[in-house]
Amino acid sequence: MIERMPKFEAPKLFSVALMVSAALFAFGEQSFVFSAPEESEKNYLGFDRNIYPGDDALPILRKTFAFTSYWLSPPPGEKSNTWTRKRELLRSRGFGFVVLYRGPDSRELKTQTSAKARGTRDGEDAVASAKAEGFSAGTIIFLDIEEGGRLPGTYHAYLAAWSEALSQAGFRPGAYCSGMPVKEEPGVTITTADDIRNHAATRGIRLWAYNDACPPSPGCTFPHDPASPVKSGIPYAAVWQFAQSPRRKEFTSRCAATYHRDENCYAPGDSSHSWFLDVNSAASRDPSGGAK
Repeated sequence: MIERMPKFEAPKLFSVALMVSAALFAFGEQSFVFSAPEESEKNYLGFDRNIYPGDDALPILRKTFAFTSYWLSPPPGEKSNTWTRKRELLRSRGFGFVVLYRGPDSRELKTQTSAKARGTRDGEDAVASAKAEGFSAGTIIFLDIEEGGRLPGTYHAYLAAWSEALSQAGFRPGAYCSGMPVKEEPGVTITTADDIRNHAATRGIRLWAYNDACPPSPGCTFPHDPASPVKSGIPYAAVWQFAQSPRRKEFTSRCAATYHRDENCYAPGDSSHSWFLDVNSAASRDPSGGAK
């Protein structure tokens, strides 16, 4: 918002003019270049869901959302990927993307050596899938990490190798992870986002943080100008997932009324409640840069 300058009375204007003139004489005009503050940053809504909503859903969802998730692998709990070969259609309808690849559970990573090897393999697979779907170099691919709190050392080894494989192929690494504090001991908490950022090997990863606790989350709402990802509690988050389907009751009691009675979140235009979804905000219409 641009602040308005106060109204000065004529004598005050004369005094101010004299002061500015004197300053210009003493220091040169380059010292006094006035510019209006920039307007507030615009933020955009996006949705994500594991199952592709169907071609008929796109015109309805596009009325509310600027970007959509796009899976390069089967999502958690699924054996197949229903998003395959849908990029160009989504792009033609004006959607930007948050591109996703499923990460492992930490219990699957037994040793540092095996974790690094798998990270490399998965990174190469993510790149191959991205290219097959038409995503170009420079696209950010977010690794889906479902666990909260501090990650074990083997996971950091995996993530570093996965990120390196993407970077060598010209793609950019990201991570979808928790931005919600987990208590480790009295007076000490950690978020997965901070844990990733605090490791040198993964410090440059772009982060998509989820925090559906109300507050700071507004719940299942669709504001015209949504809150910045900074409001998630993770000041460096590129994307904020602030609503999930179904709602997690232990975190959303204060915004329960914003969800449908079946506990899911639906887009405003979805009168038949066909596509439950998660809701996100970002400062870009295309957080992964995948619409290029």
